[in-house]
Amino acid sequence: MAKAFASQGDMTEKKTSFTEIGRGLYAFTAEGDPNSGVIIGDDSVMVIEAQATPRLAQKVIDCIRGVTDKPISHLALTHYHAVRVLGASAYEAPQILMSDTARGMVVERGQEDWDSEFQRFPRLFQGHESIPGLTWPTTTFRDRMSVYLGNRRVDLMHLGRAHTAGDIVIHLPDENVMFTGDIVEYHSACYCGDGHFSDWGSTLDAIKGYGVDAIAPGRGDALIGRDMVDTAIENTRDFVASTYAPAAKVAARGGSLKDAWDAVRAECDPKFADYAIYEHCLPFNVARAYDEARGIDTPRIWTAARDLEMWQALQD
Repeated sequence: MAKAFASQGDMTEKKTSFTEIGRGLYAFTAEGDPNSGVIIGDDSVMVIEAQATPRLAQKVIDCIRGVTDKPISHLALTHYHAVRVLGASAYEAPQILMSDTARGMVVERGQEDWDSEFQRFPRLFQGHESIPGLTWPTTTFRDRMSVYLGNRRVDLMHLGRAHTAGDIVIHLPDENVMFTGDIVEYHSACYCGDGHFSDWGSTLDAIKGYGVDAIAPGRGDALIGRDMVDTAIENTRDFVASTYAPAAKVAARGGSLKDAWDAVRAECDPKFADYAIYEHCLPFNVARAYDEARGIDTPRIWTAARDLEMWQALQD
């Protein structure tokens, strides 16, 4: 390889924040690293996104213990990616929730994704030796389910494909707040390596239709107020469209993956080069956009070996 992935050299620790975005609702954010969410119910707590390792999960737990001593009863996982789910054991939550499709993706590609992401982004796997294995849900659903934390209703919904085929969002109707996972980002690149570009916009429309007052996005700062929410949704839409359109044009004329890379960079660099993890995401985003434009609906499985082959092709 001519050079390493951008993320392999990213070893800088990120400052974490724990922001209240509604009554008893918190966003754990980390300057572009994966976010988590916290919902405090009448008798117990739901955590959204586990982090990549039990050691990193402990940072979220420490924040929770700063505001409540209620037990953690539920862990909701918005999708299957290793950096979101492999820290689950730290919470000792009796219930782990995922969509049916997300569980199927753990079966199909969970280990491959773990191996791939560990190679790409070692800093996000601090304490990886304590991961007991793949994370499996105790409960799954197809389109929608509600959980009651005492009288507090939590709605979990699959609104459409976007970041992955199995994405869910979590909505709190009492505060009109949503946790979106990586469907929405804020000043962070979207990772589209398992994405569905043609569906992402309509899924964003569905989220926007709720008119929520705050969002905890997958990465980036908590979004408080409808102006900030709408700005983040539209920036995410622009990022996804700006990645796909140039790659699709190249694919339509029979160009190569390297041609698509050059075309996407020309479109996206001026707008998004300063976004968190931009360089990390870009090769995977281009490869997936190029595949989708050529009619490959189901994202090909990323493996540690395929990562290196793709990266070498772009360097050549």
